[in-house]
Amino acid sequence: MSVRDVVKKSILNSEAFTTYDIGSIALKILIAVLLGVIIFLIYKKFYSGVIYSRNFAVTLIGMTVMTAMITVAISTNVVISLGMVGALSIVRFRTAVKDPLDLLYLFWAISSGITVGAGMNLLALIVAAVMMALIWFFYAQQSTNQVYMAVIHYTGDDTGDEILRELNKARYHVKSRTFRGSKTELAVEVYVKNNDFFFEEKIRNMPGVADITLIQYSGEYHG
Repeated sequence: MSVRDVVKKSILNSEAFTTYDIGSIALKILIAVLLGVIIFLIYKKFYSGVIYSRNFAVTLIGMTVMTAMITVAISTNVVISLGMVGALSIVRFRTAVKDPLDLLYLFWAISSGITVGAGMNLLALIVAAVMMALIWFFYAQQSTNQVYMAVIHYTGDDTGDEILRELNKARYHVKSRTFRGSKTELAVEVYVKNNDFFFEEKIRNMPGVADITLIQYSGEYHG
C-alpha cells in the first residue's frame, strides 16, 4: 500500500470523526491524570531547590493529560496528526527552566502522556515505578552527604592554620581568602555527612575567630 492509498483511506474511509471508543478514551485520560498526580507528588516531596513553584508542579499534571489527549487524537487519523504537528510547530515556550532537574519532570510528564495515549499503560506505570525508585535513591544519597560553604572571619596566621587543621578531619576545598588589614575572610567548601557539624563549635571557640557562617549549597559542583 502506497502513501497515497494510506492518506486516501484516512481521509475517505476513516470513522474517527463519527465513532469513538468512549470507554478506552476515558481510561487513558484517567490513567494520565493518575500519573500526573504521582509526578506532582514526587516533585513536591523531593524538591530541593531554593523556591518551590506550585504552578510548575500543577503544570506537570496538565502536561501529562494534554499530551495523552494529543496522542489519542493523532493516533486516529493521518490528517489530524499532520495538522496537529503543524499547529504545535508554531508554539514557542518562553519560560526559563532554572533547575536542570525540572527538565526531567517535564520530560517524564510528556513521555507518560504519549505512552498512555498510545495505549501502553503498563509501560507507563513500570517507568513511573522505576523513576520513583531512582529519585528516592539519589535523594537519600544527597540527604546523607551535603555540601556547605563555610565563611570564617579571623585574625592571625596561626588561627588560620589551626582552622585548616580542624577542617582536615572532613573533606574540604578552600575557595577564597580575603585579607582586610589584620583580618582574614576564609571561604571553604565543606562536605558534611549526616548533618555532623563537629568542626563548627571547635572553630567558633578558637581564639582569634570572630564568626563562622555555614551556607548550604545545593547546586552543581565539581569535587
